[in-house]
Amino acid sequence: MSTAMNTQYRKPLPGTQLDYFDTREAVEAIQAGSYAKLPYTSRVLAENLVRRCDPAVLTDSLKQIIESKQELDFPWFPARVVCHDILGQTALVDLAGLRDAIAAKGGDPAKVNPVVPTQLIVDHSLAVEFGGFDKDAFAKNRAIEDRRNEDRFHFINWTQKAFKNIDVIPQGNGIMHQINLERMSPVVHSRDGVAFPDTLVGTDSHTPHVDALGVIAIGVGGLEAESVMLGRASYMRLPDIIGVELTGRPQPGITATDIVLALTEFLRAQKVVSSYLEFFGEGAAALTLGDRATISNMTPEFGATAAMFYIDQQTLDYLTLTGREAEQVKLVETYAKTAGLWADSLTEVHYPRVLRFDLSSVVRTIAGPSNPHARVPTSELAARGISGVVENEPGLMPDGAVIIAAITSCTNTSNPRNVIAAGLIARNANAKGLSRKPWVKTSLAPGSKAVQLYLEEAKLLPELEQLGFGIVGFACTTCNGMSGALDPVIQKEVIDRDLYATAVLSGNRNFDGRIHPYAKQAFLASPPLVVAYAIAGTIRFDIEKDVLGLDKDGNPVKLIDIWPSDEEIDAVIAKSVKPEQFRKVYEPMFDLAVDYGEKISPLYDWRPQSTYIRR
Repeated sequence: MSTAMNTQYRKPLPGTQLDYFDTREAVEAIQAGSYAKLPYTSRVLAENLVRRCDPAVLTDSLKQIIESKQELDFPWFPARVVCHDILGQTALVDLAGLRDAIAAKGGDPAKVNPVVPTQLIVDHSLAVEFGGFDKDAFAKNRAIEDRRNEDRFHFINWTQKAFKNIDVIPQGNGIMHQINLERMSPVVHSRDGVAFPDTLVGTDSHTPHVDALGVIAIGVGGLEAESVMLGRASYMRLPDIIGVELTGRPQPGITATDIVLALTEFLRAQKVVSSYLEFFGEGAAALTLGDRATISNMTPEFGATAAMFYIDQQTLDYLTLTGREAEQVKLVETYAKTAGLWADSLTEVHYPRVLRFDLSSVVRTIAGPSNPHARVPTSELAARGISGVVENEPGLMPDGAVIIAAITSCTNTSNPRNVIAAGLIARNANAKGLSRKPWVKTSLAPGSKAVQLYLEEAKLLPELEQLGFGIVGFACTTCNGMSGALDPVIQKEVIDRDLYATAVLSGNRNFDGRIHPYAKQAFLASPPLVVAYAIAGTIRFDIEKDVLGLDKDGNPVKLIDIWPSDEEIDAVIAKSVKPEQFRKVYEPMFDLAVDYGEKISPLYDWRPQSTYIRR
């Protein structure tokens, strides 16, 4: 159970007070000249072995990586575990039960704690009962969340104080993956005088979101997370590592959502199941970290296990933008350049398989119905039978009515370009006198409170609110199927007329029935397109060609008339997204050295009336 480190290959890291493990030397000692050819993933896994693996099996384990073989299981010790409230709680209930058992045998229950640092973020419990057109939606939704989850939160609040080595971020603060990206991942740790790469497992399939930072982060089941939490090695075989070379630059007006939906279609067709993807090339180098994160987030939709990017200047710029300390950013740069994790030192990598994808081929896109890889260019909506006749009968909802339009999910709200684009399209729509259709339940649920601060700074939050996209919560919401109830009048009409009703959301999944029982099908779209569909009000609307409405002079308004330019989006970000916003949000949130006052019992006081948690 120990977290002991090896001594061989440990050296001072130049320019710091820290040591590091010289993986290159360890690898070259086995096979000269082989390190330069190793993929990024292999280098990180090899470092983990050199630092933590039992020396008796180190050479055999490293040989699997050097020779690209998949014949032997080798140990992997992730640096931390990240959980959400549903699966994370299950693991902690097990630990609480273990404490009871140890106390019954006369042992000290307080000694039962996670061995590996664990972070639990409560983000899966909020439903959008009140939409974004209600000015008090956030407070009302939070009150309902607390009432419904009183039993669960009672236990979670106890664990926060009773266990060592676990940080609990309570409800109302954001989505685990986005908080991980913006704050929790240091990219390079310094622990016990040693610098080493951040690695983690998480109890959610979208954990690879932070692969965008060059951090190996993979989604696992609750039991595996629990095993890692207790300090056990996670055994693995060398995964299939596939290089994905991104060429070209995106065309004007193309969002990261368009790119990731095109990639999802492409990668699923290429059969990348359970593989680790590594994105590289001139196209990858030019993508912002936010754009990379949107891509890495949808790893499970590709069918892959991980979607890695190299560490480069974009990584450092993002760490600075999100308020990381200058000293930490410098450590990431120094370590990456010394250890061979910097993009420039990965030019000779040998991938057993390389796929190529041209970013300039991406067009404006939605995905659906039913599958995230069912890509539909918006220019082909009519040809594909999605758009068609728009029925605007007074007093009736149209066929294909969009009953939910949600800017939701860390997939897109962790990317300032996507969020600002939505704010600008809302501003332009308001200026032309457009409004959302009355049957559309609109919502904005960012994965981070920093989003609210930069939207306020850019004066775009009131513009979104005017169209019904007020902030309803900082949690997974619609993306996780927590869309909340429909207005009873609208629900009755959907049922009585057996209406084909739909949802449009900026999440990552759209399987039938996932988003809402009465939304027969759902479509994935970028945040600005979600705003446009709220105005259109039906999926039968041809979003590129049809008229959204008339301006005050009676002129027809189409999507092209309100779509913001890339230059304007970038200018607003440069002016409005600031490190101090992230610091303001995260410093108090992670100031977890709390003086709890009362002495908390190491044993949980199980509630006999609970229908949720029993001893």
